[in-house]
Amino acid sequence: MILVVGLGNPGERYADTRHNLGFLVVDRLAAKQNGVFRSRFSAEICQVDVGSERLLLLKPQTYVNRSGDSVQPAAHFYRVDPADILVVHDELDLPFGQVRLKQGGGEAGHNGLRSISERLGSSAYVRLRLGIGRPGANFRGDGAAYVLDGFSSSELATLSEVVERAAGAVEMVAERGLSVAMNEINRRPR
Repeated sequence: MILVVGLGNPGERYADTRHNLGFLVVDRLAAKQNGVFRSRFSAEICQVDVGSERLLLLKPQTYVNRSGDSVQPAAHFYRVDPADILVVHDELDLPFGQVRLKQGGGEAGHNGLRSISERLGSSAYVRLRLGIGRPGANFRGDGAAYVLDGFSSSELATLSEVVERAAGAVEMVAERGLSVAMNEINRRPR
């Protein structure tokens, strides 16, 4: 079993913001498998099968900064080791549209990842990093305001393709394993 955690904030106010990319990917995975979410562990949760692998899709409803309060109880209940947790999140340090897989490492200032690492007592989980880029020179506000802002019109034009590629990356991890998926997903286009 792989626990796939999509990071985001609950409620209409945040539905179409950059910080909710993780929710969009998990929603796409559930829709492809006709999965139905239910409430548990302060989250929306759904089980689907991809190939021979069971995916437990989790959308914490605790707000991003407290995601660990949802992830840790779910991981404990289902006896999922940190190495079998895949967290889908927005990433300021990647240009918009880039998708990268990473095993373990630091949190790069992402409070949701920090919360998960603290509650799990480990940072050995897999991260599917979805690039949102840094705010442009004309943006008025800091990084926190940027991630809570809506997508630009140019981003919206390719958002569904980015979400589909990210969902495909999760499916590749399930079907072919992390090493193969990392080599394929992280390969830079020429």
